[in-house]
Amino acid sequence: MDRVDLLKAFVTVATEGSFTKAADKLDTSNQLVSKYVSQLESYLGARLFNRTTRRIHLTEAGEQCLQYAKHILEGISDMEGHVGQFQLEAKGLLRVSAPVSFSTLHLASLLRDFKQAHPGVSIDLQLSDRKVDVVEEGFDVALRIGNLSSSSLVAKKIAPIRLVMCASPAYLAEHGEPKHPSELKEGHYLRYSYMDYSQSDSPLINTLKQRSQKGDVSLVVNNGEILAEAAIGGQGYVLQPTFIVSQALQQGTLKIILNEYEPAPTALYALYPHRKLMSHKLRVFIDFLSNYFGQPPYWDSFE
Repeated sequence: MDRVDLLKAFVTVATEGSFTKAADKLDTSNQLVSKYVSQLESYLGARLFNRTTRRIHLTEAGEQCLQYAKHILEGISDMEGHVGQFQLEAKGLLRVSAPVSFSTLHLASLLRDFKQAHPGVSIDLQLSDRKVDVVEEGFDVALRIGNLSSSSLVAKKIAPIRLVMCASPAYLAEHGEPKHPSELKEGHYLRYSYMDYSQSDSPLINTLKQRSQKGDVSLVVNNGEILAEAAIGGQGYVLQPTFIVSQALQQGTLKIILNEYEPAPTALYALYPHRKLMSHKLRVFIDFLSNYFGQPPYWDSFE
């Protein structure tokens, strides 16, 4: 019996939680799935499931086997995808993690155009501003913005990201436009809770860091779009990436201040596991990303 079929049956039973559901998903009989799992147990010399009348549970050996089986099947899938580069169409499910605001503002059109170009690739996009574990959580690729720490992942730079200090014309008319970071009004800082203050050589970043440490802020939110709206409403000043505030800058509802103190740009990166053989579906996605936003990216066309 093909050992790959045995592994597929075992992984499907473990994932679905029952032999019946696994049989439905594999479009085969319950008896054949049970036979495959029994043959795998016989081949390995270990019991993989504890079975009751209502439920099945993985044994300790089954838990270990599941990790190996997933890795083996993933390797086979990658091999098929790599060989598929000689075919016309990329295929398979691509699991992507991406930051929330960037995705809601700029990924919808990209995914639409990518799907039109590669209809055989399905996308599972999960939005989160936390730093996901790409390998542990089973993602093919994660999009991240900011300065990256060293890791075993491959980092492909996709686009530069500018950070600009903004305030509304009404706010500046009432409180004046600062010429130096030290002139920023205390208690008016609209702070992004995931803000990276590691650029210690930036006078602006250092000032915002000190304000944050003293609790000298007006609003703290883990979403940049909400902070931008607060700034448009005259509630204070905000440091945000141009991919969020470009439209407001173009419309004049926000104005860049302290231009000469603008921090060094960060970047949008695609992070993926370090593999010599990248799957075809991931390769075409990375290539598509790299060429989509332009150089400089289209959201910086407000100037």
